Amino acid sequence: MSNEQYWENDNENLENELTRSQNSYGDDGIANLRKAKRADEKRIKELEEQLAKFSKESNERTVKEILESKGVNTKAARLVLKDLDTINEDAVSNWLIENGDLIGYTPNQEKPVDTENIRALQQQDSITQTADTPAYSEDIARLIANASSEEEIISILSGQ
Repeated sequence: MSNEQYWENDNENLENELTRSQNSYGDDGIANLRKAKRADEKRIKELEEQLAKFSKESNERTVKEILESKGVNTKAARLVLKDLDTINEDAVSNWLIENGDLIGYTPNQEKPVDTENIRALQQQDSITQTADTPAYSEDIARLIANASSEEEIISILSGQ
C-alpha cells in the first residue's frame, strides 16, 4: 500500500506543478504554442504539396525524354506514368517491351549475323594483308633502278 500512496502523491505533485505553471505563464503561452504549431503544420502541408508537384513534373519530364530517345510519341507518357511507381530508364524500357504494342512501338531487334559475309570479309582481309601496296612497289622499283650490281638486285628481290 505504501507504493500506491507514493504514486498518488506523485500524481498530486504533478498536477500542482502544472496548475502553477499555467498560472505563472498564463493561457497565453499555451495559446501561442498552439498557434505556432498550426502555422508549422500549415507550412509542412504546403511544402509536401510542392514536393509532390515537383516530383510529378520530374517524372513526366524523365519519361518524355526516354520515350523521345526511343522514337516513341511523348503522349504515351500518360500511360507509362499510370503503370509505373518508380521512374527510370530501365523501368520505362521494360514497360515499352511489355506494352509497346498498345502504342505501336516495336523494340529494335538485333539482326542475325550473316556468317557468309563474315567469311568473305575475312578472306578479303587476309588477301589485302599480304598484298603489296603501291608505295612498297615503288620503293622496290627505285631500289632496283639504283642497284649497282647483280647481287644487290638479287638481295632486293629475295627480300633481304
